[in-house]
Amino acid sequence: MTQQLILDLLPPSPPSLDNFVAGANEAAVQALRDCGPGRAVYLWGPPGAGRTHLLQSMASSPVTRYFQPSEHAQSLREIANADTLTHKLIAIDNIESLDADWQAALFALYNRWREAASSAHQGFALVLAGNRAPLAMPLREDLRTRLGWDLVFRLEQLSDEDRAQALLARATDRGLQLAPEVINWVLTHYTRDMRHLSALLDALDRYSLERHRAITLPLLKELLASGQPDQHSNNS
Repeated sequence: MTQQLILDLLPPSPPSLDNFVAGANEAAVQALRDCGPGRAVYLWGPPGAGRTHLLQSMASSPVTRYFQPSEHAQSLREIANADTLTHKLIAIDNIESLDADWQAALFALYNRWREAASSAHQGFALVLAGNRAPLAMPLREDLRTRLGWDLVFRLEQLSDEDRAQALLARATDRGLQLAPEVINWVLTHYTRDMRHLSALLDALDRYSLERHRAITLPLLKELLASGQPDQHSNNS
């Protein structure tokens, strides 16, 4: 079975700050927890560092909005020019891919954000993410400088030790015992994304109970080879 099919059968839980394993990124996560109207946070780092997870975590309520550059820039421009702002947080991902229309819309949004920062009713937060530092972004100069107007954090990828500790902690919370060879195999052969690793742990727990067998490396390989969609995981 290919890894992509396995991931399709084990959908991860919705992204949140609580299920994000911070590792060396504690300061960035805390800044997001504290990010209220009038504040801005820019996150940058390599693929797999958790940029999208964090932005989607911040934009999970009805008064927030998450954007990708694949969407039409007009939606962002309408927010920037609206008479009344209803959003309390705007998150924009992968800004290295913004075209000229998107850059113009984001420039207008930054100006509106600055104007509204002191308003108790019109202020909103900005959270943005890209693959490089602000001044290295392939964007117009006046937009690059705005990316650094408030807080900027470089996200570091989790180490294998961080992932192992996170898996052990989540297994302990479920009353599970994971042998070192199980953890080592997962970290070597499976995705590095912690949400998918947590989904795998959930499925392994249920599979172990259904089979009335302890969690071992053969049981893990049996689960991954079975190809049977897990209904509880699909509906979570």
